[in-house]
Amino acid sequence: MSVSEVSRAYISKQVPTISPTQLIASLPGVQAGNEGPLSTEAETMHIRGLDQTQIGFLFEGVPVSDAFSYAPWTSSMVDNENLASVKVTQGSVDLAAPLYNADGAIVTMQEIRPSDHFGGYIDLSGGTHSLQKQFLRLNTGEIGHSDVRAFASFSHSAGNLWRGPGDIERYHIDANLEKRWSGDSSSDIVFGYTRSHQNIYRYPSLAQWNQYGTSFNYDGKYTPGDTNYYKINERFTNVVFGAIHNDFKLSRDLTLHVEPYTTFQSGPNNYGATIPIAGGYIGTQRYDYLDGYEGQSGKVTVESVHPWRQNSSGITTNLDWKKGPNDLSIFYWYSYGNHTEYQNQYALSPGGDWSYNQQYLTANGLRVTGYQENTIQQVNAIGIDDKLTLLGGKLLLDAGFKASMASVSATENLPGASPYKAGKSYFEPTPQFLASYHVTKSDQIYMNATTSYRLPAGWSPYVQQFPMTSATPSSTPSSNLGAEYFIGEELGFRHNGPISFSASWFHYNLTNHQISSSSYLPGTSVLISTQIAAGGEEAWGFQGEIATKPWHHINAYASGQYLHTEIGDNVNAGTDYLPTKGKQEPGSPKFSGAIGLTYDDGTYFSNFNFRYQGQQYSTLMNDQKIPGYVTADLNMGRTLPSFHTPVHPRIMLNLVNMGGINYLSSISGFGLTAVKQKGILGNTVNASTPSYVVGSAFTAMVTLSADF
Repeated sequence: MSVSEVSRAYISKQVPTISPTQLIASLPGVQAGNEGPLSTEAETMHIRGLDQTQIGFLFEGVPVSDAFSYAPWTSSMVDNENLASVKVTQGSVDLAAPLYNADGAIVTMQEIRPSDHFGGYIDLSGGTHSLQKQFLRLNTGEIGHSDVRAFASFSHSAGNLWRGPGDIERYHIDANLEKRWSGDSSSDIVFGYTRSHQNIYRYPSLAQWNQYGTSFNYDGKYTPGDTNYYKINERFTNVVFGAIHNDFKLSRDLTLHVEPYTTFQSGPNNYGATIPIAGGYIGTQRYDYLDGYEGQSGKVTVESVHPWRQNSSGITTNLDWKKGPNDLSIFYWYSYGNHTEYQNQYALSPGGDWSYNQQYLTANGLRVTGYQENTIQQVNAIGIDDKLTLLGGKLLLDAGFKASMASVSATENLPGASPYKAGKSYFEPTPQFLASYHVTKSDQIYMNATTSYRLPAGWSPYVQQFPMTSATPSSTPSSNLGAEYFIGEELGFRHNGPISFSASWFHYNLTNHQISSSSYLPGTSVLISTQIAAGGEEAWGFQGEIATKPWHHINAYASGQYLHTEIGDNVNAGTDYLPTKGKQEPGSPKFSGAIGLTYDDGTYFSNFNFRYQGQQYSTLMNDQKIPGYVTADLNMGRTLPSFHTPVHPRIMLNLVNMGGINYLSSISGFGLTAVKQKGILGNTVNASTPSYVVGSAFTAMVTLSADF
């Protein structure tokens, strides 16, 4: 299988505030939408044409995507300073991985382990856009003679939004406690906590981008009725993560892995909106007046607060029996998730202020909200995997099968919501086969045939959500709640030597393809999640990477991908079918690539990254697109003298987007068609308005750090 990785040495030379998804942006097939040098938001990215909701994200063996929307929360899980590696597996999914949304790719993050000796690490960073970060990690070393080691770290980062008013701030804690038992057994307690606040970047349409460019932002001053005032468009995120990673050597041939985990996340997300004083709606129920506004007319401008809470907990177990050339694994995974979300509307004062001490708006005693949902999800997965090594270790055959059983139940507690309660049970069988052969010690060929699946994302496929201006739902449940299913094949070659390279051909089919999108509710800044049922999809392509070993302290790297995608069906647009069959999949550039150079002589070091992304369509009709773009980053630094002390300082300068280009990096909200047109049956299909992520501006940052 194709696997690419960035190591601790590479990570240590990058901007301390960027997310793990940005760290892998130069690997083959990876395109990461970068909206700023510091972010607490879930990010947009694609691997081989699959978006972030179709990619599995694991941290220390635990799923770290949002359990319902599948958006990656990598920025909330770990600080870059504590990352040992980030690995991308393209084209296949580990059967034993605790995932139900990963089609054909996994991003795996590993944390550093506690040190054997007492010490620590500190860094202080500052840069443009008032960007700053402070980080401190302390290692206990071995505590007595207990074989127990631990570390804990704290960081604070902050900055201004580089476009528009507002700021961002993040507090984070990492901790790891390791116990080494006798007989090659060990246990790790992994903990993480994040508290963050961010004013929201505004996502432009193509017309807004062409007219305003980077000046299309939220408003810095409030005027009555303004829902785009920056102070009422913000997100608060709290994440608590914990896992106990256990590996027990039961005998010479038998090993047991057990890992219970839990992740708790909560909001709220806040937006601007206007609510009708008279004649508005809660669900399908019309109210005469808002409580306390009897006899008045017009609209009231509000801070629309969306409190949300969710928990995802589970346990993974893996029993591995290794005897001679055979390695047999039996695994089981259980997961439970719960998500609750609703809206509270707080009237703004003439100056645009509000307070939680106010009473949120009600009508006839009911909370004025567009949804009040609760979703519960459970997954049971059991499987077997057998690896057989033959021909003196040259040939490896790996065959496995997993059966996943999932159930989802969602309720919408609004008057007239239909259905009030909905759900579905899923049974997804996923066999896979992999083989590799070492032609020589340095050369290997490999192939795989894999399957995987993705459950429908979020709660909107199951129950309705409503505007407050109409009894017509703003989104309706999906008519097809089947899981997306992936069937992929890959054939590749890799060579290890002074110049190492790998190349692969890949092909996959998706059935019941579902595109996760978002759109602004008319007259508000409220983003609602939607799912586009895109039918089938087929893709094939080539990818490769090449790297040199250090030569005069210099090593080079390059990667590239060609991707061909085709939509397999004419898509149902509601009023008619659009002729989308044979069109290119949105968000899937045909060409992408990167070039990197690194220099490190032990005293001076530098790293240069150049990346290219081809043009991307944003609609299934391929009638709107963003152009290709290039970006370049430069990192350089020097190890400073220690003066015979245990303190080893260094200084580093990072330059992001050196050319300072203004560009659209990715797509936030996809559409069916960008222009109003007739469908296949002659009915009118209204135009969509895709929205886009604006790529990060030029950023310079200086970091002073030290090991001690």
